[in-house]
Amino acid sequence: MAKSNVRYFLAGFLSFAIWGMFSIPLRNLKAYPSQEILYYRIFVSLVCIWLAILLFRRKELRCDVDFLASSTASERIRIGLQILVSTLLLTGNWYTYIYAVNHVSLQSGAFAYMVCPLITAFGGFILLNEQLSRLKLISLGIALLSVILLGTGSLIEVLWSVVIATLYALYLIMQRKMQHLDKLNLLAFQIVLAAILILPFYLSKHNAVPIEPWFWGNIIIVAVVFTIVPLFLSLYALIGIPSSSLGIIIYINPIIAFAVAILYFGEHLDSGKMIAYAFLAVSVIVFNWGMLKDILTFKRKIS
Repeated sequence: MAKSNVRYFLAGFLSFAIWGMFSIPLRNLKAYPSQEILYYRIFVSLVCIWLAILLFRRKELRCDVDFLASSTASERIRIGLQILVSTLLLTGNWYTYIYAVNHVSLQSGAFAYMVCPLITAFGGFILLNEQLSRLKLISLGIALLSVILLGTGSLIEVLWSVVIATLYALYLIMQRKMQHLDKLNLLAFQIVLAAILILPFYLSKHNAVPIEPWFWGNIIIVAVVFTIVPLFLSLYALIGIPSSSLGIIIYINPIIAFAVAILYFGEHLDSGKMIAYAFLAVSVIVFNWGMLKDILTFKRKIS
């Protein structure tokens, strides 16, 4: 790997490593209702991301505003609908992940992000007519076997994992369809819309505003350290490394999440789950075999 690209690789690695430890601050907030955590994550993220954009990315924001102003009415309606659908998917993903981590199991959240890239690829194949090789289709079959094996042991866990993964996979597919907007600005618009959508629920059903410093400390960590910072890092990484390489690095997230669940929180890993996870690991390797082979070939050439 060229020295000039090392910093981009490290940025990508760090972004997914951070997300892998996301369960720690969420578990710190386990005593609070999942919807309350979601509300304040969105509100605090809203403030933080717009501060970052207005301070450091005004040029990119101006470009997106000019693009929308120059678009036709039908294009603006199409973009608006895409933002609405993607916002609903992202908000659903955030809520289901928070609930699963705090009320189902940490492993269900980790498993979701192991299988998510595979579901994303299958969704792209079905919805966007993206081509999949025979090897990748075989890997998806192995992944399905892993899901079935896991479901025989804990159907609730696997259902939550599949729901979390599917919501985020569909969100990523929607992101692919919106190529003309800056990704960070797009997320900022989505968070604004998410805040508007949840506001009626917040005003009608929320509990008293928490006053404990412990709560707000963890919410700020969730919003800044586990939302804004890794997103900045992943966007920065894409400047210097291809998205295919970032697609390999993404598996750092569930690997660390599994380690946190088992080693830090002491969750039990029985033999059935180990077999299911082993099948999924094989599926991931088979699915990414082309990229892995290219990486190994490249390393041999420069050694």
